[in-house]
Amino acid sequence: MSRYSPSVARLISELGKLPGVGHKSAQRLAFHILAMPEEEVRNLSEALINARTSTRLCSVCQNFTDQDPCPICSDPKRDHGTICVVENPRDVATMERMRDYTGLYHVLHGVYSPLNNVGLDEIKIRELIERLREHPETKEVIIATNQTAEGEATAMYLGRLIKPAGIKVTRIASGLPMGSDLEYADDVTLSKAMQARHEF
Repeated sequence: MSRYSPSVARLISELGKLPGVGHKSAQRLAFHILAMPEEEVRNLSEALINARTSTRLCSVCQNFTDQDPCPICSDPKRDHGTICVVENPRDVATMERMRDYTGLYHVLHGVYSPLNNVGLDEIKIRELIERLREHPETKEVIIATNQTAEGEATAMYLGRLIKPAGIKVTRIASGLPMGSDLEYADDVTLSKAMQARHEF
């Protein structure tokens, strides 16, 4: 016999599917939600549904957005000659946090990872190449994939693909430790890595 009612067990199960949330954390979250006033729970559920239904990919940079193109791509004050390629939408927020970079972004939504069955066609490389063709004002592509084996393999592939077009391709410097994610880097380390980027 289950320790919880079916509805509570389902809530714990669904919360446990979130990244970084183990069974005990899922239990704590579930009981916290159950103790919340009903109006707050309704607001939370509406926020989840609204975010999921209103959010789409920017047709230019592939980042999550409510408007297309996104505010960064449509900002005339940004440097439209530079594109920083990142793995995930959360990496854009991380890069924006340091406030040193004023160019545009391109979000791959993953990296080449044969061991995880992620092929080159499953990330947003084709969209990047089309974008470079359509925007000849692009002078530099900064590859800011994570310092992992998969991130490095993806960076090398992109470098070989883009350089023949005469566009400068740089890689953020390894001020970030190998095996780390941009999301967890402090602002100083991230800023130093961006300043010390090098050409492939």
